[in-house]
Amino acid sequence: MRSTRATAAIARLNERSPGRKYLMVILGNGLFELRERVDGVDHALGTPLPLDEFVTFVKATGPQIAPRVTKSDAAFAKQLIKKEKI
Repeated sequence: MRSTRATAAIARLNERSPGRKYLMVILGNGLFELRERVDGVDHALGTPLPLDEFVTFVKATGPQIAPRVTKSDAAFAKQLIKKEKI
């Protein structure tokens, strides 16, 4: 199904945004629209977009999760820093 990627992006957005309810509408021309439900009324956010642009827009909407950094990742990043020569 074409809208699976978009549906998954909306589910992730709702997980990142507690207390807010986002939903997706597929228009008759095949474009996707992001809406937010506030007090039982849907408000459109942005303009209708094709699938790839819609998924990108949804990923950029709402709070972003910081990438997880393990101890080994931090140690590797520390080794990549060039040391100054004296």
